[in-house]
Amino acid sequence: MSRKITKRRILLGIIVILIAAGIFLWRYLTPYAPAERAEVALVSAGGVSVEQNDNWISFEPSATLGAAVIFYPGALVAAEAYAPLAQKIAAAGHPFYIAKMPLNLAVIKSDAAEEIIRVHPKLTFVLGGHSLGGVMASRYAAEHADQLKGVFFLASYPDEKGSLEDTTLSVLSVLGTEDKVIDQENYNKGRSYLPGNTVYYSVKGGNHAQFGSYGEQKGDGKATISEEEQQTLTARAMLDWVGNLR
Repeated sequence: MSRKITKRRILLGIIVILIAAGIFLWRYLTPYAPAERAEVALVSAGGVSVEQNDNWISFEPSATLGAAVIFYPGALVAAEAYAPLAQKIAAAGHPFYIAKMPLNLAVIKSDAAEEIIRVHPKLTFVLGGHSLGGVMASRYAAEHADQLKGVFFLASYPDEKGSLEDTTLSVLSVLGTEDKVIDQENYNKGRSYLPGNTVYYSVKGGNHAQFGSYGEQKGDGKATISEEEQQTLTARAMLDWVGNLR
């Protein structure tokens, strides 16, 4: 009898642990959903055609005027949340592809750019991302520099595995002055992995989350400019940079 009771207690304990682990994972892996502005930007408009498949969201301009952009989302941020920024860049003649990541984590699929590049052989590309997305983008770029013209970081930086220091790639780094999410020590360390001609752009009043459109992010600073303004300034910096690619 005592053995049966012990087995039941062990089984009950296992069930409780599994339920607790499931709740923890559900809460942790719940992504930041796209806000209303992002949902609106997912509709084809202004000469930009928007389409989706299982692996990416494409924003195709009516006429291609320069390099295409591949974008890796930040950790636990839905790909759709970056639609407003994508629309702005695409409207200026640059095809924009937002990679969809498994569990919304770029670390699981750092090679997402490979298929996008393969399917669009006539385009030239720059690759980058927001936060963790930028870190993973730099790792891909470090191993496939011959496939790209440049790399950009939005509130992000490369780590040692994504060092671009010895490449000939053009690099853009954009950071909001009110960003409290980014690890400043790692950001400063990451600068040592970038080439000397890296372009740095500071968005005055911008924070971490407003590069996308998914609401407030835990631990972030309070932006003193609107989301729309931050994305407009970011798009302008990216377009200036892309327009000057070697």
